[in-house]
Amino acid sequence: MDTENLKIQIKTFFGLEPILAEEVKKLGGKNVELKNRAVNCEGDLGFLYKINYSARTALKVLVPIDEFKAYNETKYYDKLFKFEWDEFMDVDQTFAIDSTVNSERFSHSQFMTFKMKDAIVDYFQNKYGKRPSIETKSPDIKFHLHIDRELVTISLDSSGDALFKRGYRKEQGEAPINEVLASGMLQLAGWDGKGNFLDPMCGSGTLLIEAAMIALDLPAQTFRRRFGFQNWKNYDSDLFSKIKEVRINRVREFTGKIVGYDIDGRMLNAAEANIESAEMEDIIEVRRENFFDTKKDLFPLLMVFNPPYDERISINDDDFYKKIGDTFKTNYPNTLAWLISSDLEAVKKIGLRPSRKIKLFNGKLETRFLQYEMYEGTKKVHKLENKEE
Repeated sequence: MDTENLKIQIKTFFGLEPILAEEVKKLGGKNVELKNRAVNCEGDLGFLYKINYSARTALKVLVPIDEFKAYNETKYYDKLFKFEWDEFMDVDQTFAIDSTVNSERFSHSQFMTFKMKDAIVDYFQNKYGKRPSIETKSPDIKFHLHIDRELVTISLDSSGDALFKRGYRKEQGEAPINEVLASGMLQLAGWDGKGNFLDPMCGSGTLLIEAAMIALDLPAQTFRRRFGFQNWKNYDSDLFSKIKEVRINRVREFTGKIVGYDIDGRMLNAAEANIESAEMEDIIEVRRENFFDTKKDLFPLLMVFNPPYDERISINDDDFYKKIGDTFKTNYPNTLAWLISSDLEAVKKIGLRPSRKIKLFNGKLETRFLQYEMYEGTKKVHKLENKEE
């Protein structure tokens, strides 16, 4: 493997590709290309470590190691059997395979994964008289199989566990937002740690913790114990230690406030446990409040939230979203607010026209991330005042 000029593919969620591309460029990625739910780039081994450790919107960091065309299963197996797997793993290491198959010719992704597993095991058996073991939960080496029609791409997964598993979550909410999606939303909303932040329906606290990490410029994987690349043959522990040290030395002070409200005491307990696990008790404050009874008390203020669905709030969606709009208009003047929702009809009841709409996916749910700008007067008056200034 040429560690000076690695071709790298970084997976993300739909809609977050431009945010990830910016992160990649800042971390030193070259020849950055936006793809669907991914960013392709080039970099050295140090860059690969940096991306895994620091990028907030990366889900997985893959390094392609083989690519070929296969028109039938025999050809596919033969190509895999001839590949030199011992360059990338030892016979006594465990392995697992993730797969994505988009092909009419090879329609059963599970079968293609089994054939690849057989080829790897047979290669080692043939060469060393020993078979490596498969371990699905925490393998030493993780491969990624991608088949697009006849094109087969085999990659090494340098991340191991998906990168949304930051390591700070101790308690789950009933519908917790994914950490990568939360961070992407905050960056789309323009949160840079200047000013104050409010999540008025904070659930188990994911948006609050990700907001604090951005405010402090704390690396996304500060609390993570292990990465896939640490089991690779070319792992450079000194280089990785140096990268972590340099990155941690860039952590900055934060002088604003990060506040979360929730009406549900159980959710606040979960949020407090996660905040404590992330060592953010001094930075994040959570309070048991009904957002609809609150007034703005932080200036300036950015608000971002993921309104809960009706299984947690015993009122219908229309009434609930109307109350959000009324609270915005009456109690939160001169505020920028963003919310994510999959109920595109109910959000109309907010009664304000969103100034931006961004399509995102929360799991398999198609959602809109909506920006609302509240001014004390009308927009027209506000614009006139700005001109006079």
